[in-house]
Amino acid sequence: MNNIRLVGVACASLALGLCIGLSAKEKSPGIELLSGKPPKEAAAAALQHAETLAGKGSWELIAVARVYYLSGDHEKAQSLIDRALSHKPKATDFQRVGEIFAAAGDNAKAEEYFQRALAADPNDDTGQSEVGAWYIRNGRRADGEALLAKALAKNPDEVWHYVRASEAYLNIPAGR
Repeated sequence: MNNIRLVGVACASLALGLCIGLSAKEKSPGIELLSGKPPKEAAAAALQHAETLAGKGSWELIAVARVYYLSGDHEKAQSLIDRALSHKPKATDFQRVGEIFAAAGDNAKAEEYFQRALAADPNDDTGQSEVGAWYIRNGRRADGEALLAKALAKNPDEVWHYVRASEAYLNIPAGR
């Protein structure tokens, strides 16, 4: 009988602890964080909260870094990029960072990260076609076509390889 009471007290304590823990979790502010503020102030508040919510997520941190970089805060962006890449980065992480620099017109940095992406996963035909298209758009057709050739050799029926190639030859920014 005492064991049953002990188990009951333990279960009740656990349930109470869970309720307290869940109610203590801070809720996101929602639109109240943004509403009525001037655009730059609203953007800064949204970006700061996005960074908090991103936690250790590499894609999330890179997305937040993108906004910082393209809005001119390169130092903050780089610190988030470094943070995102500090935990076993994948080829797609390097490629997303390269895309930030490509969008900003910083081709040297874009190429650095694109090359890191290709090295991290040399069998990624999607990455090869996307980076190849970037090279073509930036006047390096031979380099781009070499990567597109690898991608198409591996996966000749992939519609996106052909879409990326057509975008590149027409100098249309990559779509997502």
